[in-house]
Amino acid sequence: MKYAIGVDIGGTNTRVALFDEDLNLVERVQFSTDVDEPSVTLKQIAETVKGFDKDICGIGLSCPGPLDLINGKILETTNLNKKWHNFSISNELSSYCGYPVFLENDANLAGLAEAVVGEGKDYRYVQFLTVSTGLGSGQVIDKKIYIGSHGFAHEVANVCLWKDGPTHGMIYPGGVEAICSGTAITSRAEKAGLVVKHAGEVNDLAKAGNEVAKQIMDDAKQYLANFCAALIAITDPEIIILGGSVALKTEGFVEEVEELVRGRVFDVVKPYVNIKKSTLDENSGLLGAGYLAFSRTNVK
Repeated sequence: MKYAIGVDIGGTNTRVALFDEDLNLVERVQFSTDVDEPSVTLKQIAETVKGFDKDICGIGLSCPGPLDLINGKILETTNLNKKWHNFSISNELSSYCGYPVFLENDANLAGLAEAVVGEGKDYRYVQFLTVSTGLGSGQVIDKKIYIGSHGFAHEVANVCLWKDGPTHGMIYPGGVEAICSGTAITSRAEKAGLVVKHAGEVNDLAKAGNEVAKQIMDDAKQYLANFCAALIAITDPEIIILGGSVALKTEGFVEEVEELVRGRVFDVVKPYVNIKKSTLDENSGLLGAGYLAFSRTNVK
């Protein structure tokens, strides 16, 4: 039997997972990412892969971006320091491990997992959005990730929806991530004087009748619905799958967004609005990475 590796390099931890041809998670290892020196982390990945001692076809890799998916490079990232920037990570990791390496962003890989074994497995045109710390997007057509002409397709965080709207970090004022993500919800609440630690607490205050919290949560749902309606108008997906802590842990969030979206599309389109919660766990990105390695090496 052939096996594939899924790797997720994050700003805090790196995860390495082994999958069999049936996409069963056989083994998973996690260790701290060296944010200053890429070679330290890549060598540890290579040692982990060697320790699996299996017939491996390739490696699917997720990294913080923006990424150059065409050439397998990290362009820049706020999560990792300078030596990681403009770094040809696919070639470098391949040289350490001896296997082909295929780079993708985390939302694309989670979307791929959804399209293969998740809520999108019975559809050809799958749209995935993760509403969590940030807001990520991935589109999968016939079990293949759509990356666009330069690899930047669905890098949506800065899509501007609100003139002179809120911002945080590097996000453009009024960008969808600056309104709908968990970080944005929490940041807006704190700036308004609310004492909260995360978006769930903002939602709790909203349910308890706090008008400021209610407005912040309403903005998140309204603008996310606007964004979903725009995606439907532009790409006509069969299903939109929402993942991430905000979507999954906020009671009624996905259902309310779906209803709002129906009010933002043509009548003839309304029967086709299909928005569902993700049913996959935190390993979905790794699973997508494993499937990517199988598919790109013609095992699947």
